[in-house]
Amino acid sequence: MLRAENTVTIRQLWVAIGVTLTLLFILVGRYFFLQIVNNHKYKTKADNNRIRTVTIPAPRGLILDRNGQIIVDNYPTYILTAVPGEMEDRPRQMGILANLVNIDSSILTKNYLKYRRGQFLSARLAKDLSFDQISKLEENKRILPGISYSQYPERFYPSHSKMSHILGYVKVVDQNTRSKLQNVNDYDIGDLLGWAGMEKQYENNLKGKSGVKYLEVDAHGREVGHVENLEKINPEPGRDIITSVDLGLQKHIEDIFIGKKGAAVVSNSNTGEIIAAVSAPIYEPDLFSGVISPSEWNEVINNNNNPLLNRLVQGLYQPGSIVKMISAFALMENQGFDPRAKLGCTGFYQFGDRLFGCWLKTGHGDVDLKEALIQSCDVYFYKTIQHIEVDHLAKWFSAFGFGSKTNLDLPIELSGIVPTKDYYIKRYGKYGWSKGVLLNLGIGQGELLVTPIQVAKYINLLATQGNTPLLHFNISTEKELETYSVNIDENNWEYIISSMFEVVNGENGTGGKAQINNTNVQIYGKTGSAENPHGKTHAWFVGFATRDNETFSVSILLENSGSGGVVAAPIASKIFKYIFNDSDTLLANHDN
Repeated sequence: MLRAENTVTIRQLWVAIGVTLTLLFILVGRYFFLQIVNNHKYKTKADNNRIRTVTIPAPRGLILDRNGQIIVDNYPTYILTAVPGEMEDRPRQMGILANLVNIDSSILTKNYLKYRRGQFLSARLAKDLSFDQISKLEENKRILPGISYSQYPERFYPSHSKMSHILGYVKVVDQNTRSKLQNVNDYDIGDLLGWAGMEKQYENNLKGKSGVKYLEVDAHGREVGHVENLEKINPEPGRDIITSVDLGLQKHIEDIFIGKKGAAVVSNSNTGEIIAAVSAPIYEPDLFSGVISPSEWNEVINNNNNPLLNRLVQGLYQPGSIVKMISAFALMENQGFDPRAKLGCTGFYQFGDRLFGCWLKTGHGDVDLKEALIQSCDVYFYKTIQHIEVDHLAKWFSAFGFGSKTNLDLPIELSGIVPTKDYYIKRYGKYGWSKGVLLNLGIGQGELLVTPIQVAKYINLLATQGNTPLLHFNISTEKELETYSVNIDENNWEYIISSMFEVVNGENGTGGKAQINNTNVQIYGKTGSAENPHGKTHAWFVGFATRDNETFSVSILLENSGSGGVVAAPIASKIFKYIFNDSDTLLANHDN
């Protein structure tokens, strides 16, 4: 038998042994480094692969009226979800799924891409699943790996009143929305986010805090059970918001405004609480809660009546004669002005080569300031207002809140326009305008633009003789409110307020249709008809009613409706009747 000669030297043997020991030492050291030194790091990674964190959405806070009736609630709805990493053949499964739940596969795919968060995180495909759809999913879940459904708290509107422009709406956070948020970590994809109205204004109060549950998954990412040593963290519901709105009165005014365009604000002048507010036309408050088709969306945004416009804070209008009280204050401030002097009205007034007409074509005859306010004579103000400066009149408009935001607790409020000398120079050039602009400004026409909520603030200042709190909806917390004030001589206040009383109660007053059959209630007001270059004039009525120590104001605008005394004043009458005669709710005697 032949044997191979052993040619390995002792030196080579020791080298082989050394290399082997070195490699063994490195292996043991690496093992020690992984298992002991970095145990926590790699255990965390392993747990992340083994444990799936699932967010439990928090119910948003409720929104209630002043009497505790629920305006906005939550109800459990079912959403259809997909986990990308668990799906075996997405295009095929989407086709099967579309047939089962009767939703177009392109919509499911679009939502999948829109709400996809990660390989093993669920993406929302559809919402508001019916019992029939859930049943079909259960029957076919074996051929739809990764497809599931879960419960979600959706916004629900149990009240008969819509209040859509006040409440606003929420939207589901998607990838695009989340990337634009300031506090990205506060929201997960699929969360609800206040997007308009009070939902947006009080988002931090309403949104709540999401909970967490931990699920154990296998190597393929499939759920196999709950993690025993990690307790579920329950979600914390958002805080409720109590509003100053009375649902009965709100519904009453909404019914009045069916088929109309305009706005109305009713407030407590002494507290600043808004009891009712309507922007018409009104859209359904759950318009953005469900799935809205492109055709339905186009129908809404192409509606000539613009139902999505919040006319309360975003509608800009010429106020017309309702601001003649401000012009009167500006006139009475001048020492040379005599409010008792009578001036003739023949139905028109000539300034330069232009004729300015009065609303009463036959004229009012000889009238003083009080009679001019009561009968809303335009010619009287044409003759008197030109003797003051544009900036002086602008100062008075600004003092009553025009040209600046009211700081109402609703987002996206416009400031309006109070024209000054600089404004006219910038717009028309130094020689492109004349003092004749005062004739229009003095009767609330021309470039002066206001919002209905600014008018509500203006009327509250008149009702309280220059000292009223900030207008607001939220009465959940007791806090000291900002107060608006205007310093005017007491005699001038009495002169204007008594004139407003005669507008409603006097024989020649233009606001007689605002009266109600209640001798314990005193009603004050002013009518207005503002020119509109796009059609019929806008009708205004503003005023307030008092009984004992209670004072409630109204600001009513009807677009393209004609005379304020004919169409707007009767609405004020219906509102005052509800407040003082017909209502059993806590309105005229509410302590808050």
